[in-house]
Amino acid sequence: MRDVFVTTFLSLDGVMQAPGGPEEDPSDGFTLGGWSFGYFDDEVGAAMDQVLGRPFDLLLGRKTYDIFAAFWPNAPEDEMDAAGPLNRATKYVASRGTPELTWEKSVLLEGDAAEAVAALKQTDGPELQVHGSGDLVQTLLAAGLVDRWHLVIHPVLIGSGRRLFADGTVPVSLELVEGRVTTGGTFLGTYEPKGPVEVGSFG
Repeated sequence: MRDVFVTTFLSLDGVMQAPGGPEEDPSDGFTLGGWSFGYFDDEVGAAMDQVLGRPFDLLLGRKTYDIFAAFWPNAPEDEMDAAGPLNRATKYVASRGTPELTWEKSVLLEGDAAEAVAALKQTDGPELQVHGSGDLVQTLLAAGLVDRWHLVIHPVLIGSGRRLFADGTVPVSLELVEGRVTTGGTFLGTYEPKGPVEVGSFG
């Protein structure tokens, strides 16, 4: 059984769109691409090195795959610590089309994405890491396929843009299994699904 581990950079108001740069995802007129740059310090970098330091394969939506495939195979020398594990990993790509996958060790998930990932989880291999891939994450959440969330929440308000947990998110309770705040104010939280949302009344 392989776990699905979602890692996402978020603003304090839940925006996940284009944290890495203006050209990353300007869709819908988004103009604040690169908003995480000022918060990516040594502590955040070390946390990401820890995520990428475990054996893993990648599970990506088509848009995130295209962004990664355009950068990581030819990443600059100072990015090699991250580039090596990403380039060596098998990349499973969920897409409604039939894209040409040029990044080495890329595999198209055919048919229904949730069914394909559910089957993939039953195979032998390392954990399946999801980075970005907002639409795919919603599909996995709805199907109960996310085993762990690693949320890197920066102390910044963006106001608009694609959110990780937007309208239509399937309700679920989460348990914080590890968390800390960096000296720069970024919260690093690892969560696991706990079950249905419990409701009550203070009345």
